[in-house]
Amino acid sequence: MKYVATTKAPAAIGPYSQGVILNGLFYSSGQIPLTPEGQMVEGSVEEQTHAVFANLKAVLEEAGSSLSQVVKATVFIQDMNDFGKINEIYASYFGDHKPARSTVEVARLPKDAKIEIEVIAETSK
Repeated sequence: MKYVATTKAPAAIGPYSQGVILNGLFYSSGQIPLTPEGQMVEGSVEEQTHAVFANLKAVLEEAGSSLSQVVKATVFIQDMNDFGKINEIYASYFGDHKPARSTVEVARLPKDAKIEIEVIAETSK
């Protein structure tokens, strides 16, 4: 097992890593809309979703992977009424690639984020 860490995404805010590689798969920790410096991206769910994808891309790159190698995504959202907006942005990042996905509305996310996404992806590392 190998731990993944990059300064291009926010550091873990607890006793966990940004992700783990095991047996050719990368398992990311949930990414919320923090800047790499750890500042919360305030604003709309759209702005927060783009920030989450920037973090996902950074940890995937560090893991020797990419969005096109994601096999499963789990999306946690604060308000299911935002699903349509989030889904549009999600689709723009994945294009024709259609990984398996679950979307769950939750009562609260860390730092009161509106969205958190975790992924499992194939990796070359």
